[in-house]
Amino acid sequence: MSIVFLSPAGQIGGAEAALLEMLAGLRETHPSWSLRLIVASEGPLVARAAALGVHVAVLPFPPALARLGDWNVGEGLWPKMALLARCAGAAWPTFTYLRRLRQALRAQMPTVVHTNGLKMHLLGAWARPAGVALVWHFHDYAGRRALMAGLLRRSSRRCAAIVANSRSVAEDAQRVCGSQVKVHPIWNAVDLARFSPTGPRLDLDRLAGLPPAGGDVLRVGLVATFARWKGHETFLNALALLPAALRVRGYVIGGPIYETAGSQVTLSDLRRQAEALGLASRVGFTGFVQDSSSAIRALDLVVHASTDPEPFGLVIAEAMACGKAIVVSEAGGAIELTESGTNALTHLPGDARALAGRIEELVSDCHLRAQLGAAGRATAELYFTRTRMAGELTPIYVSLAPAA
Repeated sequence: MSIVFLSPAGQIGGAEAALLEMLAGLRETHPSWSLRLIVASEGPLVARAAALGVHVAVLPFPPALARLGDWNVGEGLWPKMALLARCAGAAWPTFTYLRRLRQALRAQMPTVVHTNGLKMHLLGAWARPAGVALVWHFHDYAGRRALMAGLLRRSSRRCAAIVANSRSVAEDAQRVCGSQVKVHPIWNAVDLARFSPTGPRLDLDRLAGLPPAGGDVLRVGLVATFARWKGHETFLNALALLPAALRVRGYVIGGPIYETAGSQVTLSDLRRQAEALGLASRVGFTGFVQDSSSAIRALDLVVHASTDPEPFGLVIAEAMACGKAIVVSEAGGAIELTESGTNALTHLPGDARALAGRIEELVSDCHLRAQLGAAGRATAELYFTRTRMAGELTPIYVSLAPAA
């Protein structure tokens, strides 16, 4: 079995972290299989995949293609005209990239091409060699993006199978692509040795440029990329609503990883919001951290604050694996991972007041934090293993291989 994976980003967000765990699980389960990765930009994904024994090639997107996206296109004629103009400007660079990608795949002649991002789904559909099966791995709700959904629908006849990271995403993918392609909901995996209750802890105050917090201060953190829907504004508003006497310091952990225009918040905007809310001395911004497990272990409480339904919520699984209490935005795939009051507490997406109430509840109750953390670790050990994920992927790949 020879599989080539296609990734649009070399930086590591949720989809890329899930890809690494998938590669690790397949390498452990099927050491004889050939696993290759083509990635469209440099970044830590390249070295980490190579360390797993995966052959990695970087085939960079041209800038016009890297920036192209239909995320959050406004209503009205002018936003749509602007998107069409960007598409027109990216047409020739995309065509030349597609030709190079097709050549790279023909040289490797895999059994299966497995794509790991919306742009790569489309490029893979048109670049795959004849007779090679294509698997789309959905980590997002394509149905929310009208242009992308239409393109995927038109290209779905070239796809042999779809993997979705939750039942929620699987239902959306089926609506977008129709019934002609089978969709397999398969949860992501987590490295349970790295994401564990024991291990190194980052000095978050030093990273954020803050004076050391006192020993009685509880650390509450949002660990996320800078995607606009990850709820940074909700998190900061919730911190501002906490009683002043509560000994809490907040941390925004993460940074931008994608190049798509308009899809991310900026650090300067977040700092301005924190200052306007009077949080300048009560919240720190660490920037991107290479090892998120050591950042999670440094927290007393992890917050998931996505304002849109979360496709899966890898940080939820990672926080559980680290034995941390977590407050989860209750929508999308995140609902599938959690049982409120048992392994997490939940709040309505975008409701800063409800989030503040949940944070205050956990900050004030160390026993509840410990109970949720222990239950979360047990959940991770049961459902988020590499072996489980590789075992669910294997029959899909095998069914797509040509008969001997």
